[in-house]
Amino acid sequence: MNADVAVENTSAIALWNDPTAPVSARVDALIDAMTLEEKTAQLYGVWVGASDEGGEVAPHQHEMEEPVDLDALLPTGLGQLTRPFGTVPVDPALGALSLARTQARIAATNRFGIPALAHDECLAGFAAWGATAYPVPLSWGAAFDPALVREMAEAIGRDMRSVGVHQGLAPVLDVIRDARWGRVEETIGEDPYLVGTIGTAYVQGLESAGIVATLKHFAGYSASRAGRNLAPTSMGPRERADVLLPPFEMAIREGGARSVMNAYTDTDGVPSAADEALLTGLLRDTWDFDGTVVADYFAIAFLKTLHGVAADWADAAGTALRAGIDVELPNVKTYGAPLTEAVADGRVPEALVDRAVRRVLIQKVALGLLDPDWNPLPAALDATDEDDPSALRGRIDLDGPANRALARTLAEQAIVLLSNDGTLPLDRPRRIALIGPNADEPTAVLGCYSFPQHIGVRHPDTPLGIELPTLRETLAAEFPDTEITYARGTGVDDGDLSGLAEAIRLAREADVTLVVLGDRAGLFGRGTSGEGCDVATLALPGAQQQLLDALLDVGTPVVTVLLAGRPYALGRAVGESAAIVQSFFPGEEGTWAIAGVLAGRVNPSGRLPVSVPRGPGSQPGAYLGAPLAHASEVSSIDPTPAFAFGHGLSYTRFEWTDLAVEAQEAPTDGEFALSLTVCNTGERSGTEVVQLYLHDPVASVVQPVQRLIGYSRLALEPREARRLRITVPADLASFTGRDGRRVVEPGELELRLSASSADPRLTARVTLTGAERHVDHTRRLHATILLDQTT
Repeated sequence: MNADVAVENTSAIALWNDPTAPVSARVDALIDAMTLEEKTAQLYGVWVGASDEGGEVAPHQHEMEEPVDLDALLPTGLGQLTRPFGTVPVDPALGALSLARTQARIAATNRFGIPALAHDECLAGFAAWGATAYPVPLSWGAAFDPALVREMAEAIGRDMRSVGVHQGLAPVLDVIRDARWGRVEETIGEDPYLVGTIGTAYVQGLESAGIVATLKHFAGYSASRAGRNLAPTSMGPRERADVLLPPFEMAIREGGARSVMNAYTDTDGVPSAADEALLTGLLRDTWDFDGTVVADYFAIAFLKTLHGVAADWADAAGTALRAGIDVELPNVKTYGAPLTEAVADGRVPEALVDRAVRRVLIQKVALGLLDPDWNPLPAALDATDEDDPSALRGRIDLDGPANRALARTLAEQAIVLLSNDGTLPLDRPRRIALIGPNADEPTAVLGCYSFPQHIGVRHPDTPLGIELPTLRETLAAEFPDTEITYARGTGVDDGDLSGLAEAIRLAREADVTLVVLGDRAGLFGRGTSGEGCDVATLALPGAQQQLLDALLDVGTPVVTVLLAGRPYALGRAVGESAAIVQSFFPGEEGTWAIAGVLAGRVNPSGRLPVSVPRGPGSQPGAYLGAPLAHASEVSSIDPTPAFAFGHGLSYTRFEWTDLAVEAQEAPTDGEFALSLTVCNTGERSGTEVVQLYLHDPVASVVQPVQRLIGYSRLALEPREARRLRITVPADLASFTGRDGRRVVEPGELELRLSASSADPRLTARVTLTGAERHVDHTRRLHATILLDQTT
């Protein structure tokens, strides 16, 4: 499949194909040679599905779009191919061949030999049939381990590149503002620093594998009113600047993300897709972002159909292009004929088209797609593979042992032990009653963007493509000498309690009851968690609370296990369960990890990335609130959580001592240095998560009671102690002041070294001195935490 194409008026090699020439010169020469139609063709994608026979891709028929005629489109070129692997089940090797053949056709059909950029979803692993299903992002947050998340992302990126994909639509950097929102499982947590550090690590891993990481959703999607998907947002500019934007800022500055996707929502009447101040003024002019901005699916058309700020498709195209959206996804709707006609009649300046196509072509040059030696075949295939496509089936393994080991390690680190009266770990019980809708359900570990839940549910006759042992199966392996009896009790959300009597009978006959509750991931109301699966309250779905309460009444110790996409109020279980184990869709290795925690093979070290509410109706609620957001004597609603952000128990004990602060005062451009000792005082190895919070008691604008500014996972052997030395720059005390600029103010601060947001262990009271100081996006973003040798 040779992609060389003859272009008029060129000799041996055109300037745009010359890898020795400067990128800007290559791109400028190409733009100068292109017609308007050829330029706009680079600004949209076509939604396709790869062929499971190795033939060319087929356009995906979507209910929101008219069918696409590839024969008519391709002579002018094509910007992107949308989700070739994430649309239908396809063997990875045959999908790679299908994509390669299509890329050869695209390059051969347009005058300049430009292939498309292929993108796919990778929210919790490459969303392809047979690819590893890793824990969802909320579990990444629970692990508090950026290095491990970076390693996972790099593995995901390698798998994507191996089959010819260039861009991944992840990570989600929305900060949780209301846990009723269905997409909580896709987010990393309710704290911007945690979201920023974990999300940036994911970006670094994906980009290091050669995949263009796409930050989403920019900006404010998670702040919708009442936790409803695509609802208006009511945040002010300070909440946007100090809570929702920092993760994006960090991922661009430190992660090197090369793409950003707009949010669907509007803020104060301005849709993100039409917000020039956001997509150009802040993102590019202030933060110096030089990558591409891609539209969330159908977002440009939504300017007309949902937001009512565009009169027709051409108006929608011009509005989005002017704001700063470079690429329309998933299909061509507004950036095709409506845009070219609007440019031709003077409604949209052609300079805006040139600006966008320049960004797109710079990215294609960087990916090597315009180099003379470009080959559409990925490294996993060679030219002889075209001769017998059927022999390719099973050639590419996207779920190998290394991937599964990573998935298990992350799942183990992400499990949070919320409470324990000493029942866990289980000590060789004679009989376990295993009860609940998620106890024997293979897909209970998967989020809504995993391939089986996102695409596979529409193909029930196709095998899952990966091994998904149920918790019932892994418990049988973990406790081979224990009799395990099972009853479903009720469904996730069907309200059916016909199995309650059997569940109670088994619980009475057992030494311990494990009740496994939670969610079923799905899309747009087809699940209890996931995109479009918003809820009115945080009560457990269906009749699960009734089942739980009935089991608590039996008298047999009850261990509550949650496989969920969001935190739920657990009612009596908070005080009456023998133990509570929280997992957030832990992926294909998740039930092995949970069984290991229950048996004691794994010492839990996860920490809550989002608060667990005490009651079902206390939303919106997060630890990151001002004093008025917390409990008070003038309201009958107490939003205090049952388990706070950052909380998590272990099977060992840790002691924090010997806080030392080098100097209690520092200038507003200085830093503080402090140190402490953490000792494992228990009898087994374990991991403590040291969290650093900042409390600013007096400021010119209302501040959160506290906010996370640093953390460190600390693995310790029994009786081992380590000395942590922490440097805290004054920049971390900055916030958006009354004039809209970020400021560091003089005054007193508290630096709280805590085991959770509700469990401060040591507090350093310090003072910033000198003049008020303004900072910008170049400010220092992190405290430095160093470990001394074992003491």
